Amino acid sequence: MAVGSFVRTATAWAMSSGLRILLIVVLTLIVLKTVRMISSRLFAALRKKEDREGQKRASTLSSITRSVLSIAILIIAGMMVLGELGVQIGPVLAAVGVIGLAVGFGAQKLVEDVISGFFIILEDQIRVGDVVLIADRRGLVEKVNLKMVILRDLDGNVHYVRNGRIDVVTNMTKDYSRYVFDIGVAYREDVDEVIEVVKRIDEEMRKDPDFKGDILEPIDILGLDKFSDSSIIVKARTKTKPLRQWAVGREFNRRLKKRFDELDIEIPFPHTTLYIGADKGGKSQPLNVTVGGKAE
Repeated sequence: MAVGSFVRTATAWAMSSGLRILLIVVLTLIVLKTVRMISSRLFAALRKKEDREGQKRASTLSSITRSVLSIAILIIAGMMVLGELGVQIGPVLAAVGVIGLAVGFGAQKLVEDVISGFFIILEDQIRVGDVVLIADRRGLVEKVNLKMVILRDLDGNVHYVRNGRIDVVTNMTKDYSRYVFDIGVAYREDVDEVIEVVKRIDEEMRKDPDFKGDILEPIDILGLDKFSDSSIIVKARTKTKPLRQWAVGREFNRRLKKRFDELDIEIPFPHTTLYIGADKGGKSQPLNVTVGGKAE
């Protein structure tokens, strides 16, 4: 009798709660598959781009979206299964809430990093291979994830910057780059002649096989920028492919120095002019100058 009663009870449970649990499992699998398909198609446009970093960003975002939605769906399905098994959901939710609150207080920075990292990747602010300035650290981006950005500076030092600390991103290699020239020459020099020299060197470099592929536009001469203590400053800028502005700028400076030497255009050393002043009668106070230890 006991065995028959158990069989009847088990059969009744299987036909009611068991079927509902099976239906929950089947629907959960269908929804998970649908989520994976939707997340893949959502970022398919980015994957089609030739930009390798764009494809990496699309894969990262797709994976994050799929993971978050899958976890949420599994939690909901688990709660429904527990309900069918007769487990009281109220106390379970209360315990989970207390644990979640305790973990939340200890993981505030982690949550902040993850949210900031998601939007950094989503908005395409930083990609692997960019040179950026973030959190007072400058360097080449070696890795980007939801928690941090890893930079390597010119000296080879590696900086791990939490995404939650990133308030401003300065990307020096986004789409294209620029190199700004502050060309100082003596006051006696002809500014127009200096500008013509700069233009000729730029034209030569744009014809040079080693640099013509890096320079995107003719040099932009901004003109006479300011009068310094020892020189006048002519400002110009060139537009290059990302990461190539420093190589182009150094070569341009090298050629400019050689051309100035050939044309006897002076790049002055810093110097100071002393003016003693004069009274209303035109007389100045004597100035004692010591040369080689003797006053003259």
